Order: sequence, then C-alpha cells, then structure tokens
Amino acid sequence: MIAVLCAFLSAFAAAMLLLPLNIRLVRRLKGGQPILSYVDNHKQKQGTPTMGGASIALALFAALGFVRHGDKTAYIILTVTVGYALIGFIDDFIKVRYKHNKGLSAAQKIVFQVLIAVIVSVYAYYEPSVGSTVYAPFAPHAIELGRFAPAYFILVFLAFTNSVNLTDGLDGLAASVTATNALFCCAMLGIAFFAGVLSGDGALNMIILCAALVGALCAFLCFNTHPAKIFMGDTGSLALGGFLACVAVLCKMSLSMLLIGIMYIMTSLSVIIQVISFKTTGKRVFLMSPLHHHFERKGVFEGKIAVVYTLVTFVCGVVTIMLMLALY
Repeated sequence: MIAVLCAFLSAFAAAMLLLPLNIRLVRRLKGGQPILSYVDNHKQKQGTPTMGGASIALALFAALGFVRHGDKTAYIILTVTVGYALIGFIDDFIKVRYKHNKGLSAAQKIVFQVLIAVIVSVYAYYEPSVGSTVYAPFAPHAIELGRFAPAYFILVFLAFTNSVNLTDGLDGLAASVTATNALFCCAMLGIAFFAGVLSGDGALNMIILCAALVGALCAFLCFNTHPAKIFMGDTGSLALGGFLACVAVLCKMSLSMLLIGIMYIMTSLSVIIQVISFKTTGKRVFLMSPLHHHFERKGVFEGKIAVVYTLVTFVCGVVTIMLMLALY
C-alpha cells in the first residue's frame, strides 16, 4: 500500500515539474495545436501547446523506484507506453511542423499500432502467467480463448488506443476519463490479487503503475482543464491507450476494463455509426462525431461533458468492482 501511494505521489510530482517545462519548450518551438476547420467552435484554441503526453509518459518512470524489479511486467508496460507515445509524437510533430491537422495517415498509424500489438500479444500468449485465458466480471471462471487469444489481444490494443485517441477532443476529457479508468483498474487488480486470482510481483507492479498513471493524469488535469494550457496530443492519447491495453492483456481482465471504459466504446461507436450512416444514406445521425462534439453542438459546455463522462465511467467502475466482489 505504501508503494502504491508513493508511486502516485512521485508520478504526480514528476508531472507537475515536467509540464511547465513541456509548455515552455513547445511554445519556443512554436508547436501549437492546429485546429480542424470544421471544428469552428474551437478556433480560439488554435496554437495551444501540444504533446503534453510526453510529460505523462515520462512521469510514469518515477514509479520505477517502487516496483518489484525481479519481475519484467513493469518494464514491458512502460516500453509499450513509450512505443505508442512515439507513434503519437511523430503524428503530432508532422502536424505542428507543417501547421495543419494532418499528421500520419490512418493506414500508417494502424500499421505501427499493429506492429507493437502483435509483438506484445505473441509474448503474452506464450507467457505462462497470461496464456490464452481472460476473466470476466460476470463469470466465476476464466474464459479459454485458445489459439484465438493473440488475435483477441491485438483487437484489445487497437480498441483501446484508437478509442482513447477519439475521446481526446475536449479540455480535460480524455485525461479525466482515463484517470478514473486507471483508478478502478487499481481497485480491480487489488481485489483479484487478494482473492488469489492474480499473484506474484507482476500483479503488484501493475497496481503500482496504474496508481502512477492516476498521479500523472491528476497533475496533467491541473494544466488541461478548461481553458487548457496544454493538450496531450496523439503523443498522450496513444500512450494512454497503449498503457491500458497492455495492462488489460497482461492482467487477463480486458473484459472488465472494457466495461469500465464504456465511454471509450460509446465514443468509437458514434464515429462508426456516423460514417456508416453518411456513406449509405447521405445523412448524419449526430450533429458531429465523436459523441462529445455532438453534445457540444447541442450547446452543452465542454467542462460539463467531461464531468458527465467521468461520472459515467465512475459508475461503471463501481458496478465492475461490485460484480468482482460478488464473484470473489
């Protein structure tokens, strides 16, 4: 418990120190965020420093002093997080370098994301502590995926990384929802550990890193709530998605984490529905997608949207924990 608290505080402190430097450096390099032309109600945000996700990712390394170094789980999660952060950084750099909102193409992003996902998924499949089983909050026994496990793990990575990326559209939205996700992930892992479902230093290290992520995101929210002084950019959103996906796969509780991440799912579904509807009928279901932009077009203040998204995530987290307590 002391290690978890220390990880939270150290990551919070590290992020609080790094973010002002991050803001000054991006401003000096004139790395302001370009805004899409059709998001006209965000024009005043044009030029806000971006790539704040770099500070979040770096702050997580402050937790290394509290992990169990005999286990490699923490290093795998941090490596994956940095890998996805680099993909996002390249995308952000292209945007700010050429002053437009088109960085890497969708195909290029997917290729890089899948490459990392394949490596980790194959590792997880052959790792005895993971294998081909997953736990669900509604089932008392593990679900056996067999040879389909690596494909499922890859799908988890793509789902988390792209969903978090799509959710990052309003001040404080992605950071507050992800902080809540990470908080309940800590609780979920703790219950599984004390119930004997998970064991070993790997489980403890995941709890410690999730606590560190909560700390780093709390610090980021001090600079990212409306009006935002810095955006996380794809550097941050892809890193956060990669982090959550890696934990979900390694702790074998991806189905529980998908329940907690219901707002990620709703965000992605809104985009899928909008695209299918427009291409097949020429009509839009939402005023604008992703879903948070629809609410914004309806006149809801973006700060209120972030609060509601976070509250829904919190309620889903409580439901998940209650289901787990009933099972274990």
